[in-house]
Amino acid sequence: MTKQHIVIGLSGGVDSAVSALLLKQQGHQVTGLFMKNWEDDDDDEYCSTRQDFIDAAAAADVIGIDFEAVNFAAEYKDRVFADFLREYSAGRTPNPDVLCNAEIKFKAFLDHAVRMGADRIATGHYARVREIEGRFELLRGLDAGKDQSYFLHRLTQAQLSRAVFPVGHLQKSEVRERARSAGLPNHAKKDSTGICFIGERPFREFLQRYLPKAPGDMVTPEGRLVGRHEGLMYYTIGQRQGLGIGGTRNGSQDPWFVADKDLPGNRLIVVQGHDHPLLLKRDLRAIDAAWAAGSAPADGAFGAKTRYRQGDAACTLRSPSGSEFGLAFDAPQWAVTPGQSAVLYDGEICLGGGIIA
Repeated sequence: MTKQHIVIGLSGGVDSAVSALLLKQQGHQVTGLFMKNWEDDDDDEYCSTRQDFIDAAAAADVIGIDFEAVNFAAEYKDRVFADFLREYSAGRTPNPDVLCNAEIKFKAFLDHAVRMGADRIATGHYARVREIEGRFELLRGLDAGKDQSYFLHRLTQAQLSRAVFPVGHLQKSEVRERARSAGLPNHAKKDSTGICFIGERPFREFLQRYLPKAPGDMVTPEGRLVGRHEGLMYYTIGQRQGLGIGGTRNGSQDPWFVADKDLPGNRLIVVQGHDHPLLLKRDLRAIDAAWAAGSAPADGAFGAKTRYRQGDAACTLRSPSGSEFGLAFDAPQWAVTPGQSAVLYDGEICLGGGIIA
């Protein structure tokens, strides 16, 4: 890569800090940008924004790059959080990190960086981009346990053409070692988990601020009442914890799982046993498709993930047309969840995906 002006999103974590370090070592003009995307409860014990900003600034100081902050809270609320609430209201379980990448980190942030005179933008994601004859391929990160291509599958060719992922070829252990060797103050900082605006706080408590409780019946597929739920939006398919129902059915000690939601009847359908047939699906339909590859692939055999923390499941792509496609899996998939992303792979290439309908 020729020497360029690259603006990097510095989150305060070790991955983005090492990404900035690598770019600086390669001779690029690097500017660190801290994105503030949430400010509804900044003083909350669960919000780490202030500490993250301090950590990002300290890392930038050690690396020796310019550093500034930008506030995208309004854009985040409009483009990501409003969709998050709409999806939960509709009984689905969205993945806001996917939308945040497409709408904030590679749109609002990219636009801002271009106004700053940047040639490209960089982040600390574990993914790679490969250019072949003017087309850009989104590839998995080489650390299989940290690969984040799943969260980036909605990026467009234009966005990929401007994106750099400096740690995508490294193992996490190497990233930490490079940070330690360079004296970066966040070299041992714990990775953040969960949804950025919720942090470590109890999820149900957070959601109750924005969506009113709507209690209803918890029933078996046959309609037998076994308990009460607090609101369908607080539960997700495959959920086992927090149902508040023990006891047995026909003497069974098997745990209960959420299997489905009856939205018109406001009923939560629960079943006993991890491998209950209602928890296993061989087919899915996805909507709102987005193809990082630039266009939908032809029907055929691929691998797919229906949630981030799973290996590729062998499947057949069916009839990708417009913004929809179907997947037929070779083996039944457990707890396929409406609102989550189904992401398609051809070997190491992430092709794109859609929202499970």
